[in-house]
Amino acid sequence: MAAASLAQVHAAELPDGQQVVIKVQRPRIVPTIEVDLTILKDLAHYVQHHTPLGKYYDLEDIADDFAETLHQELNYLREGHNADRFRKNFAYETGIYIPLVHWEYTTRRVLTLERILGIKIDNIEALKAAGHDGHQLATYAARLSVKEILEDGFFHADPHPGNLLVLENGVIGAMDFGMVGYLSDQDRVNLIRLYAVAIDLDAEGAVDQLIHIGAAPQDVDHHQLARDIQTLLRRYVGMPLNDIKVAEVINEIRPIVFRHRLRLPSSYWLLAKVVSMMENIGRRLDPDFDIFAFARPSAKRLMAKTVLPNRRSVGQLLRQGLVWSDLLEELPRAASRLISRLDAREPVPLTLNKESLDRLDSLATRLALSLIVAGMTIGIAIMMPTVSQGSVFLQVILGMAFAIALGLGFWVMISILRKR
Repeated sequence: MAAASLAQVHAAELPDGQQVVIKVQRPRIVPTIEVDLTILKDLAHYVQHHTPLGKYYDLEDIADDFAETLHQELNYLREGHNADRFRKNFAYETGIYIPLVHWEYTTRRVLTLERILGIKIDNIEALKAAGHDGHQLATYAARLSVKEILEDGFFHADPHPGNLLVLENGVIGAMDFGMVGYLSDQDRVNLIRLYAVAIDLDAEGAVDQLIHIGAAPQDVDHHQLARDIQTLLRRYVGMPLNDIKVAEVINEIRPIVFRHRLRLPSSYWLLAKVVSMMENIGRRLDPDFDIFAFARPSAKRLMAKTVLPNRRSVGQLLRQGLVWSDLLEELPRAASRLISRLDAREPVPLTLNKESLDRLDSLATRLALSLIVAGMTIGIAIMMPTVSQGSVFLQVILGMAFAIALGLGFWVMISILRKR
């Protein structure tokens, strides 16, 4: 059926009559790839340590990331589990279908999948001739992208048209899960924050966010980077979001990245490729489809999830409580050992008098409260736009939280003034 550099794909039929496709790894391909990767790593090492480029970019780390991705693609057991994970994630999505893995016929070098038949998603003429609705297909494709990126943080990293078929019933069938990407909750929130400051034409906010995620070095020319970002953003002032092409934006971002030695996470570049490919497919299916408007509700839900209390935050709080419990249990014994050493006139690495300890305790308390107040205030500020037109209950909760943060802020300020 198909052949590529790593494998061949064959049509087959199981003993019970089920139609399947079998992906078979090419013989002796692994040793060849290992030689290529060794050469690549040696080149990266040389450039890293003997050229100016190595001062600005971790080329060895990039080579390691590439090697890891390639090794994952060579393991068909991993690809099968990726397919199962996608199948579970999209089990209740009526517009997306993920083929079933036949594990009894799958090994590390052989993958057997349910065979799905359909029209390539970029064959617009054939889709129209078959009576498929372009707008509906664009909606399904957008739902695929939004869910896997913003909701699941686990996305298909090679969604070219050959891996997306429109089945006879109008559903999109996805295939080939050897290359996948991952985004943590924090990664997704950071992306939304970058998007938010870009929409507001806030170049300074974009620089601050780039520094926050570790993409910009601490010694970056803050002023010049902000000017370059501002120049980029002004090109899109007044332009409807639907007229903005992701691929063009990425091409305009690249010179800024290299000029200022920005180190965006590899998952971001992988994601940029995926979004660009899916955008191109969506525009071909329905030129008027607005992916930004479609994604907005999911983005708001993600922001709300990160700020409002949930099971994960409660779990983190409980774990921190256990840490503090252990610390409080250990403190008396540590204090006893310290007193014993002092009585024996043994050397102590650091000695503080009671006045210094009291002052440190007071400073630590005020610092902790200040961080809590700042965190609450920032969280409320992020949430306000999300729930401004939402439920009254959430607005009341945010109002109460703001009042508490305001009260704590005044208390901290008064305590600081009293200590002067």
